[in-house]
Amino acid sequence: MRKILITLLCMAGSFFITEAQDWANLERFREANEKLAPAKTCDDRVVFMGNSITQGWLKHSPEFFAADKQYINRGIGGQTTPQMLLRFRQDVLKLWPKGVVILAGTNDIAGNTGPSTIEMIEDNIHSMTELAQAHGIQVVLCSVLPAYDYKWRTGLEPAPKIIELNRRVKEYAATRGAVYCDFHTAMTDERGGLPEELSGDGVHPTKEGYNIMEPIVENAIARALLLWKGFK
Repeated sequence: MRKILITLLCMAGSFFITEAQDWANLERFREANEKLAPAKTCDDRVVFMGNSITQGWLKHSPEFFAADKQYINRGIGGQTTPQMLLRFRQDVLKLWPKGVVILAGTNDIAGNTGPSTIEMIEDNIHSMTELAQAHGIQVVLCSVLPAYDYKWRTGLEPAPKIIELNRRVKEYAATRGAVYCDFHTAMTDERGGLPEELSGDGVHPTKEGYNIMEPIVENAIARALLLWKGFK
């Protein structure tokens, strides 16, 4: 009986060590990345880096990520910007896209991986931007979607924090030659939240929400690709 108990404890310990070691979920897209064909110079490949809002985009609007569009979805639910930064090299840089769409920050404000200031979120977004630009990849920085409250962590009053973060991201994009993609203005309600008709939980968009987002981001991507080709 004692030997069985020790074996079970060792197995449990091994499981938790493995989980801790892959804090950024580096294994999530490893196989998919290896199977992805090398990008050609003529390709307009764009990687979408984000959290559950990006991940859910593929579920609610799979046609938006059809092969002919060359949009690669690399969203992982629940992730914060430090986790995205850790996997940015393998899930973005090594795929050699012409552009990257970064939609991140709401889970940091929610404290998913611990307390996080707006400055900390900025630092991680800046680092991802600088890494991409150093590799010749054009950057689309998205505004964080509006949220009045988080159902999984209530009482944080995220709406004004999101507005301030978006203001800083927009300003940073202008100084770095990145394209700012403003979802917030088109989707916010009078409380600074995401209206019911666009979201079931006040954070994650429904199909109707993604229908609003898609032309906005495609316009931003088109501008970024023009920059990649040398047009101002």
